[in-house]
Amino acid sequence: MEIIQLDRNDTALLVIDFQERLANAMPSSVREQAEKNTRMLIEGFSHLGMPILVTEQYPKGLGPTVEGVAKALPAGIKASEKVVFNCCEVGEVSQKLAEARVRHVVLCGMETHICVFQTARGLLKRDMIPYVAADAVVSRLPHNREVGIDLMRRLGAVITSTETVLFDLVGRAGTAEFKFISNLVK
Repeated sequence: MEIIQLDRNDTALLVIDFQERLANAMPSSVREQAEKNTRMLIEGFSHLGMPILVTEQYPKGLGPTVEGVAKALPAGIKASEKVVFNCCEVGEVSQKLAEARVRHVVLCGMETHICVFQTARGLLKRDMIPYVAADAVVSRLPHNREVGIDLMRRLGAVITSTETVLFDLVGRAGTAEFKFISNLVK
């Protein structure tokens, strides 16, 4: 698989199930770092005018999106509720990706070895390329996180980081967008 520079015209961000009760079950230091990086991705994509999608797994049981992530979302973005693990099976998510003519999808959220993994696999089956921000995904157990990342890498997902994604989208220094992203990651 050829790894090309991310293109703002065909890339979206998908925030998967970053919910209160699920987040509370995660190791706190890893969860805090993943939440910080998820907020950075949201703010970067928002500043660049790119599509952002959010899902919530069974919100009646797992609660809403955590406050810090929810506050970072641009006005008007609502989470798509789901009970399936693969976000591609959520009609609203598939429709939004198709309407945006997305080829690359940056993934962040919970849990790495379940919903993030199954979504990455679903995207690949639909000829889209998942870019997994490894520093913005989390599982309750570190081993399960590593298993999820390894499975996605073996399937052909691009394993990357928050800063790599944001600077790849900007592509060059000396612009107002570069300055915004540089300040964001400090």
